[in-house]
Amino acid sequence: MLEYFQAFYDAFLGNLNWTWKSVLFRVPWYTNYFWGLILISLLVWAGEIFFPWRKNQSIFRKDFWLDAFYMFFNFFVFAIAIGGIYSMIEVAAGDLGISLQSIALIPINELPVWAQLLLFFIILDFLQWVTHIMLHHYSFLWKFHQIHHSVKEMGFAAHFRFHWMENVLYKPLKTLGIMLLGGFEPEQAYIVHFAAIAIGHLNHSNIKLSYGPLKYLINNPVMHLYHHAYEIPEGRSGVNYGISLSLWDYLFGTTYIPENSGNIPLGFQGDDEVPKGFLGQFFYGFRKTRKSGD
Repeated sequence: MLEYFQAFYDAFLGNLNWTWKSVLFRVPWYTNYFWGLILISLLVWAGEIFFPWRKNQSIFRKDFWLDAFYMFFNFFVFAIAIGGIYSMIEVAAGDLGISLQSIALIPINELPVWAQLLLFFIILDFLQWVTHIMLHHYSFLWKFHQIHHSVKEMGFAAHFRFHWMENVLYKPLKTLGIMLLGGFEPEQAYIVHFAAIAIGHLNHSNIKLSYGPLKYLINNPVMHLYHHAYEIPEGRSGVNYGISLSLWDYLFGTTYIPENSGNIPLGFQGDDEVPKGFLGQFFYGFRKTRKSGD
């Protein structure tokens, strides 16, 4: 039992120290996710200010500060708090004879760096795409995902407005992806992580981008806006599930982009039941509400 407590303590303290060192610029700039997140946020926000898609939307849009708080809570505070739990799970898995190398399908460490990063990016994105579909398809998961879809005006910070339970769901999938790659995360994986943050910020931004022919490969704000649309085709639980890549939606027929004005109602039927403040949203999903159209 002592090894579990030690694993929790080491992971928790390690994450806390790393974050604090990041704030103080005491880690290499290319792995400094704290200031990296701020820099990417400011750049995309500047794009919204100077090249707004919905020109009637305020610079400090509805729930701007709530979403800004979510960015730091989900990316840092919760990650620090939950890191020790995941470390304990890894110890338990090891005691059961399960290792990160146990289901390796691709010897990624034998590939060139560019191929390592590309495979890492594609596999993790696909697993997140599958999880995203599950969040919409299963009602008990949809209740948590409703927090993200309660956004009524899109902006870059809406990227990180999501219930903390989604962190619990997505983290094991990243671990699964690493297991498929032989337990190996590329040394330059920070490139993939920063790229994912930038794409996610842009997807939720008030900037009109579709990337031309690359729209069939890379997710974009025009496509993702309709993922948040109040009205979607009847009989579907969601559309445009892509995280960083739009490829999966085009391959599996889950795309829906009827027009590109950007002026559409956002949310979902029954979104008035979602609490407006962070604390109410923190506990949302664990209590019964009257049935809405999910």
